[in-house]
Amino acid sequence: MAPQYSVFHDHVCLEARGADAGAFLHGQLSQTVADLDATRAPLAAWHDARGRVRALLRVWRLPERWVLVTPRDGAPQLLTKLKMFVLRSAVTLEIASDLAVAAVLATDDASLAELGLPADLGPNAVATKGDLRFVRLGERYWQALGTTAALAPLAESLAPAADDAAALAEIRLGIPAVTSSLSERFLSQALNLDELGAVSFTKGCYPGQEIIARLHNLGGVKRRLRRYSAASAPAPAGTAVVAAADNSVVGEVVRSATAESGSELLAVVDNAAADTPLATSGGVPLRALALPFFVPRD
Repeated sequence: MAPQYSVFHDHVCLEARGADAGAFLHGQLSQTVADLDATRAPLAAWHDARGRVRALLRVWRLPERWVLVTPRDGAPQLLTKLKMFVLRSAVTLEIASDLAVAAVLATDDASLAELGLPADLGPNAVATKGDLRFVRLGERYWQALGTTAALAPLAESLAPAADDAAALAEIRLGIPAVTSSLSERFLSQALNLDELGAVSFTKGCYPGQEIIARLHNLGGVKRRLRRYSAASAPAPAGTAVVAAADNSVVGEVVRSATAESGSELLAVVDNAAADTPLATSGGVPLRALALPFFVPRD
């Protein structure tokens, strides 16, 4: 089966330019940006002083600028807040209106090879093909970054993917999406950003670093992101997750997408309730599903 293609209409590319752009991002984000080159495009978080995630971004280093891919919902507010911290640094922050991101989903290594995408690259590794850059997120799931004109031939050569295909692929990889309604709600570890490699514990200071490091060293995270299926349409972000026994609220939905049967979702759930029967606040039972990494119980 040929790879499928889907544009991320719900995501936007931000850009940072200037002599101090790399140093600025390194000081603000949870990722080691100073050492980042064009061969990797990892996730990074921007936190508030309490260690709560303001935004989750995928960071790309291009020759003349840095690109931050993030949900469109909340991006204007994110830009406004980031600009407040520029001060006298030689940095400009804007929406990169010339760039877009698309998903490439394949069923086997052979179909990836036809696109020139190597099957042996690890997560977050980047392959450059002409004017496009591809980052590997999962075994057969990539994202492509480029101009609309550069992406057009790729779109024409691939079959269109279902509307929720890319979101579903990310849910199965345990990747959350932090939109405006979820901004500054969750600790980094509650979203498993430590397990996703989006947090460096060796880079030094950034907003919220002290609290995040303390939790890493001493434990104490009582809630973690987990994956579930539901025999219903996707639940909106913020939908409460309740204990089936007494209807007490034990978590909330972070992200949801249509699946082959019903939907799949990521929800931050109390560790103490993780092994008990759960449902959405609408009464839809949830079935626990595996993630590709171990979820600590701290």
